[in-house]
Amino acid sequence: MATRNIDTSVDSHHYEFFGPVVGPLGIILGLPAVCYALVFLCHAETCFSLGSPLRSLSWDFRIFTWEAALVFLGWLLFQVALHLILPGEKIEGTKLADGSRLTYKLTGLKNFVITVSLALYFGFVRNDLNLSWLYDNYVPLMTSAIGFSLVFSAYLYARSFVPGRLLASEGSCTGNVIYEFFLGRELNPRVGSLDLKEFCELYPGLIGWVILNLGMAHKQLSMTGTISAPMVLVNIFQAIYVLDSLVFERAILTTMDITTDGFGFMLAFGDLAWVPFTYSLQTRILVTRSPSLPWIALAGIICLKILGYLTFRGSNSQKDLFRRNPNDPAVAHLRTLPTERGTKLIISGWWGVSRHINYFGDWLMGVAWCLPAGTESGIVPYFYAIYFAILLVHRELRDEEACRKKYKADYDKYCKIVPYRIVPFLY
Repeated sequence: MATRNIDTSVDSHHYEFFGPVVGPLGIILGLPAVCYALVFLCHAETCFSLGSPLRSLSWDFRIFTWEAALVFLGWLLFQVALHLILPGEKIEGTKLADGSRLTYKLTGLKNFVITVSLALYFGFVRNDLNLSWLYDNYVPLMTSAIGFSLVFSAYLYARSFVPGRLLASEGSCTGNVIYEFFLGRELNPRVGSLDLKEFCELYPGLIGWVILNLGMAHKQLSMTGTISAPMVLVNIFQAIYVLDSLVFERAILTTMDITTDGFGFMLAFGDLAWVPFTYSLQTRILVTRSPSLPWIALAGIICLKILGYLTFRGSNSQKDLFRRNPNDPAVAHLRTLPTERGTKLIISGWWGVSRHINYFGDWLMGVAWCLPAGTESGIVPYFYAIYFAILLVHRELRDEEACRKKYKADYDKYCKIVPYRIVPFLY
């Protein structure tokens, strides 16, 4: 559909991420470096610990191969083909700045089931598909994902100048190339019926993460003849997380990523490279460094995962249902704070505990992914829990700023009623 070239930016000189140059450029260069550093710091030969010198570490990996590049491109095309061919529910998104609504085709769950079923059957049952190749070519695949993200981001930036594009509300017209390249200018770039942002958010990266994990499990099986309990737990935990995202795919249509942020390097790199290749850190390490944990430790980890999931899913489902139908019996009892905008803020139930209780549940699940690595691999397997805590605090600050602009004095009233930001009784 045709859209008008609208700049909805309130303050074109308000820069996030320590912009306009130093922060975004540091992230563009720094995050790929972190991806490689995580491999360098912990692999089959050696693993960094706080008491060991860096000079004891080694690097013996190919950085790039054309084979890996072709596999990565083939993976993207496979997911695109499934999305376009498979039937899917069509949902209208939120109202855009020009008053229109985009229609989204949702096939995430079907893409997941078909892809994972094929990998399990041909990789583990028939053993015709050498999933261990993913472990052996982890770094070249990661390089391909990073390289594609950069090229793709350049394409997104260039196409945003075509007349008729609907621009994002933040960072779209600052006049700074680096900042605009990083945050993205166009709100919902599409090629035909394919919504590039929604697709990248949920399909190739998330499902690819699960397939990478299966590749790590396959490698461990081929090396030892068995799959360890920690490897099984992390594979199951993270598969549940991805499956949950795809079962509730429609919920992403109301998130800031879809409704507010432009599609640039920040989201493209995060979706296609950062998520699959840093979130699979634990399973990659467990291939050769899987501890023997007592059953009580495994049970405790499972309980933590369940607690995190119930908090995450319970709070998100409550919020999404209230948005769709506040009169539904499941949410009609919730106490709310009316605002001058005519909308209501939930001040009881999950959302009376903290203003971002879903973030807390999300973080608890992340800790449960790290714990199966034990302590023998040092601090590296816990990178996700540390990084994710920082990310969630930053995201919460962005959310708070946006809500204060949106609800003004009503948000101050809300904060007094629900004083805790993320962690109940602590933060």
